[in-house]
Amino acid sequence: MSPAVPAGRTLAVAVTATALLAAALGAHPATAAPAAATDKVLVIGVDGAVLDRVKAANAPYLNGLMAQGLTARSTLYAGPMAATSSGPGWSTIATGVWPDKHAVKDNSFTGKNYAAYPDFLTRIENARPALHTYAAADWEPITSTDQNGPIFSAKVDKRLSLKGDRDGYRGEDPKVAAAAATELRTQNPDAAFVYLGEIDAAGHSYGAASQQYLDAVARVDALVGQLLTAVQNRPTYGQENWKILVTTDHGHTSSGGHGGSTIAERGTFVIAKGAGIPAGSVRDDVKLADVAATALAQLGVAAPGIDGVPLGSPDSDPFDTVRPALQARVDETGIPAGVKGFTHTPPAGWSVDNSKMGTGGVTEWAGWAFATDEFWTQSQRDQWRELNVRSRDVFAVADSDEWDDKTHTGTFDSTLVTPKWPVAGGSTRTLAFRSHYRHEAGQTAQVLVSYDGGTPTVVKTYTADAVARTESLALQVPAGATDVQVRFRYSGDNNWFWAVDDVRLG
Repeated sequence: MSPAVPAGRTLAVAVTATALLAAALGAHPATAAPAAATDKVLVIGVDGAVLDRVKAANAPYLNGLMAQGLTARSTLYAGPMAATSSGPGWSTIATGVWPDKHAVKDNSFTGKNYAAYPDFLTRIENARPALHTYAAADWEPITSTDQNGPIFSAKVDKRLSLKGDRDGYRGEDPKVAAAAATELRTQNPDAAFVYLGEIDAAGHSYGAASQQYLDAVARVDALVGQLLTAVQNRPTYGQENWKILVTTDHGHTSSGGHGGSTIAERGTFVIAKGAGIPAGSVRDDVKLADVAATALAQLGVAAPGIDGVPLGSPDSDPFDTVRPALQARVDETGIPAGVKGFTHTPPAGWSVDNSKMGTGGVTEWAGWAFATDEFWTQSQRDQWRELNVRSRDVFAVADSDEWDDKTHTGTFDSTLVTPKWPVAGGSTRTLAFRSHYRHEAGQTAQVLVSYDGGTPTVVKTYTADAVARTESLALQVPAGATDVQVRFRYSGDNNWFWAVDDVRLG
């Protein structure tokens, strides 16, 4: 994505925020690290923060981080995968995997699977025990040893756990920030996580649309500035390469509350500053699980099996290239009019075969479409569309359920066709893709493969739900073949849907 000043902020505010941040983090270029620098990472968690309200608040440090670094919106899951609550949210941030792996579905933490998917500080301790790790919070499940937690395990070198008194909704954030700032400035943490909870408490008490919520953002921003200043005041700061990430666990409704499936509740973000991150950059392909992946990559720790992707990884998904062609709603009524999130224009080299497709129906879903999560999930909530967490940015979707909501003739029968990819005869290639499929009797979903323009052959048929899957199919290339082409055919009649993303031939 090309660098840009985040929307909704005047140039004067951006300049002021940048100047404050430069004072807190030093004036060295954002795109380069000091020679032979020691890599370090700080993750700041601000509970229940809504990005647009952060931008509107008197928050020079957070807005400064956006001006000098990356701003990335993202969306969460919803039920039945997990509630949009703190337990699943912070577990996803800490472990780098989605709730279907870490198994935290709500704030009861019942069935948590941290043994298989530990937090990123624990992974750092396991891989590089000489490094120093630190975590501080006043929400007990994050760092305490009570029955619900801890999300960050006892292997972390130093954990501060305070009991937040939310009756006055301000909690213990100042104490957490002061202790963490002292640790960051005077000790030698290589990886740290600091939690600040007042914004969420203000959301519950007054709603995200309130002035009290903005005031809470301003107070938390000052604490973020305290942490950034502590990092900059380290005696060895000039020899260090810090990556700073700020994130949140869920959103809030305007009137207050979360846990459900609205976009307001599912809204999250990642803000990042550090070497290699362009100033003022905005991305649409970042997910909450990427926080842990980025922290681990910063310290050179491998984490096979996690869902997150380090922020430095390139986005090579061809579906994401159609974002400039996205349109606003046509027939859908539940999607806000200003949301541009669908197109029938395929990426270069791809095509959609609608020769067997019925006519009429809802325009947005007349055959395979390319859509965003924000757009698709708002077409109809609570039907598992929100569970498509492993797709990023723009993905392909065939939705006979939504198409059927307007008068039509015939049935839904559409095929998504890849380019022809070169192959060597007699070799084995791997077809990989993200798949989110909800099944109902009467619909068909097939992956077909053809070589050198021959007759397509079915290599996979879905006959049951396959939710948020990463698929990997071995293809045996016939002797003498020089190219392969893949088709995704979906047919149905007021059934469910199939979403596909990140299709690769490895």
